[in-house]
Amino acid sequence: MTTGSVSPRRADTRRNNERILAAALESLASGDELSFNAIARKAGVGVGTVYRHFPTPEALVLAVYRREVRHLVEVVPELLAEHAPEAAFRIWTSHLASYMMTKRGLADALSAATAGAYEDLAARTYDAMLGAVTTLLEANVRAGTARAGLDPRTVLLCLAGLMHLDPTGDWQRQTENFTDLLWHGLRG
Repeated sequence: MTTGSVSPRRADTRRNNERILAAALESLASGDELSFNAIARKAGVGVGTVYRHFPTPEALVLAVYRREVRHLVEVVPELLAEHAPEAAFRIWTSHLASYMMTKRGLADALSAATAGAYEDLAARTYDAMLGAVTTLLEANVRAGTARAGLDPRTVLLCLAGLMHLDPTGDWQRQTENFTDLLWHGLRG
């Protein structure tokens, strides 16, 4: 007899879930149609496994989106452990820009999948991203590389400018220029 509402998933179930999400992200990012059969082939699982994990295309799109946001947020402590705070901020901004440039198909699918529930998802994403930016700013203030008193909401709003980079152009260089300009404002 088990206690609690859900037993832990087996390792192979977790691996299948991750492979399905990675295959779905690849399809969405490249603008391919979200076909459970194609995703199953890419993930190396049966189509029934895809349906067991994600009963609808909307559920799959939302899971991919949540995974990507989680990766953006969870990388912050790793970056701060491995790099000086300023470098961590710059690398994270580059990760964020890369996410925005390569996941445009995900944005379109997300809009279709979240009809009616977008505000809740957007609020949770905003809170998670605000936490990541706050952590990076606080580390930089402690290191003396950013001025105190910065509002993380304002910095996050500025980072939203990355959405306007041209994914077909030299967005990496544009990201570096954007980050340099933002950094000058953060240093004050």
